[in-house]
Parts: sequence; structure tokens; C-alpha cells
Amino acid sequence: MRHAKSDWGTDHSSDHERPLSDRGVRSARLMGRLISGLEMTPQHVISSTAVRARTTAALASEAGKWETRIDLESGFYGSGPEAVLERSAAAPNVERLMLVGHQPTWGMLVNRLTGAVVEMKTGSLAAIEFMIDDWEELAAAQGVLTSLHHPRPYFDSQWDLV
Repeated sequence: MRHAKSDWGTDHSSDHERPLSDRGVRSARLMGRLISGLEMTPQHVISSTAVRARTTAALASEAGKWETRIDLESGFYGSGPEAVLERSAAAPNVERLMLVGHQPTWGMLVNRLTGAVVEMKTGSLAAIEFMIDDWEELAAAQGVLTSLHHPRPYFDSQWDLV
């Protein structure tokens, strides 16, 4: 999942500290409910430490009523796909793992893992299925992109219940 829309109009000490916009907060909550409704609730989440990413993960988890541990990973901020894969190898052995981070890395990561070229807009979720036994195998795995969800089409729908 890519973090939701950030707020460029606020004062923040660094890019890492940039918060979500009001639309981003709404999108993160909407996506959390959508993910639960589609029965894709993650069993573990690893998020970038950037404020906009970790807030997206927390709001989605809260809105979707996930009972999910969220770990923060500083290496997801400003890194490429290979670094994300390396850090994800230590994830607990769960069936559904969610990674929350940034562009352009997330689009490149989907391509690296599936061969698909996708537009990872803010708040987007790319669901990828793998035939692996442990997340240590992720870097060598070839997955299948099973769905791609952007928040915008779901606004004013059953999932967008502010």
C-alpha cells in the first residue's frame, strides 16, 4: 500500500515529517474498511517511519478494525525495491503481510514482484499472491497481481463512511 495523500501546505521540519491531508485521512480510513470488506485484512503490517506512511497504516487499521501489529521500518523511506525486499524477509510467517511506503519505490516493487506496470497513486493497494512458505523467499519469488485498488473510485460508496 502506498501512503495516502500528504499535506504539502503545512509547515514541517522535513519531508519525512509531512502529515496526511484531510483527503489523505479520509482515504486511509476508506481503504482500511475496503480491505476488511474484501477479506484481505493483513495479519502483520510493516510501514515506513515517515509520518504520512505510518499514519496511513494506523488509520487504515483502526477504520478496518484490524487486530494487526504494525512495525515501523526506517529503511522503507528513501530506498529502492531491493532494500524493501531485504527488510521484508524478516517479517513474521503470516499469510497476509502488508507493506506501506512511497513512490516511486512501490510501483517499482510491484513491477519487480509481478512484471506488471501499475500506477501506485496515493492510498493505492496492490494485492499480490505468492506461492512461498516464508517471507524470506520473497526476493526470489514471482507473484501475481490479483487486484489494484485506488481510493478515489470508492469515495461516496459503501466504504466511504467517514
